[in-house]
Amino acid sequence: MNAVLVWSATTVAALVALAGLASTAARRRIGLVHLAGAAVLEVLLLVQAVVAAVALAGGQRPPETATFVGYLAGVVLLPVAGVLWSRTEPSRWAGTVLAVASLVTLVMVWRLVQLWEAPGG
Repeated sequence: MNAVLVWSATTVAALVALAGLASTAARRRIGLVHLAGAAVLEVLLLVQAVVAAVALAGGQRPPETATFVGYLAGVVLLPVAGVLWSRTEPSRWAGTVLAVASLVTLVMVWRLVQLWEAPGG
């Protein structure tokens, strides 16, 4: 796991979550800023997934490889699902949907770090 990518994804996920909550508080749907933030988050996650896949292919293995791969696949899909769901939400709660997806992504990124750095194997 690349520390720069982890911290970048954490920061962007937090900012997208804040933007989503702000739009909910303002009683507005999500806009271009939300979508751009989610796109940046998705790119960071895809790059991190490629870095992790290269490390796995190179022989590095976390103790719980299957769990790690599952989290890796899930974390890449989560921002996309959040954007799709929030775009179909006709009320002001679209921002909350995106905020929750972003916060869950943030937690999953750090869980990936825990799984990767776990002792044993």
